[in-house]
Amino acid sequence: MTTPTSDTRPAPRATTPSPAERPATRAPGATLRRTGLYVVVVALALVFLAPLVWMVITSLKTYTAAQQIPPSWLPNPFSGYGYEQILNNTANPVLRWFLNSMVAATLHAFLVLVTASMAAYALARLQFRGRKVLFALIVGTLFIPPTSLIIPNFLIVDSLDWIDTLAVVIVPGAASAFGVFFLRQFFLSLPRELEEAATLDGASQWQIFWKVVLPLSKPALSTLAVLSFLTNWNDFLWPIFVLFSPEMLTLPPGLGLLQGSYVTDYPVIMAGAVLASVPVLILFVLAQRHIIQGVSRSGLKG
Repeated sequence: MTTPTSDTRPAPRATTPSPAERPATRAPGATLRRTGLYVVVVALALVFLAPLVWMVITSLKTYTAAQQIPPSWLPNPFSGYGYEQILNNTANPVLRWFLNSMVAATLHAFLVLVTASMAAYALARLQFRGRKVLFALIVGTLFIPPTSLIIPNFLIVDSLDWIDTLAVVIVPGAASAFGVFFLRQFFLSLPRELEEAATLDGASQWQIFWKVVLPLSKPALSTLAVLSFLTNWNDFLWPIFVLFSPEMLTLPPGLGLLQGSYVTDYPVIMAGAVLASVPVLILFVLAQRHIIQGVSRSGLKG
């Protein structure tokens, strides 16, 4: 038996990397454009964040420091005067207004999801005479100015004895035309094969809607829930007409009472604004991913 004294295998041939394997070289113009885009994005972020930062800073100032001209960016000294006035003010129960707004906005968003999801599914999947005309009428109501409906809605809720109750800011507006339009567009983008497979398995129309369509529609439902919550949370005009007792007010009209006739207490007003902004910011941060998915998916099919 002989042992080879040298490796007789052929040497590997040098290969030229393919264009896909070559390292990408970025043109100077592309780098400059990307840098400019970052600068613009950062500048826009600062523009949008500046009022929020100023609101928080002003809420931590004393009454005298908030009146100084020119104003200072940092509270000197730091003070919880505004928050103390809000929490200890018995004439203006801000915490009660906060709770009223939370209950009203949450229940309103829930009712919008219930009514809009069922109506949108019927308009997107069920076949019946006049379906397109009905959908056109629903979309047409979006062009009616909301202020023109204040008196008819007031007469309706007055006949139901809902004046000065939370029901008057929860139920009206729960049949959302925008919600129906938004969810219908999303339902149309869902593949019909899933529903057909569920039908072959013996599922009823309601089971398909509840167990197939709704679980796939979490992005759109989350987006609509956030938008409905914010609409009710920020509503100022309608509660003024239908809520009269101080303990039944919601935050927007309640915070308006903090504005004096002759003196403006900026730390107190800004502290109330911070209190009103916290739930909105938390809700948006938690639902941001679903909102982006819901908006991007809802416009795929008409």
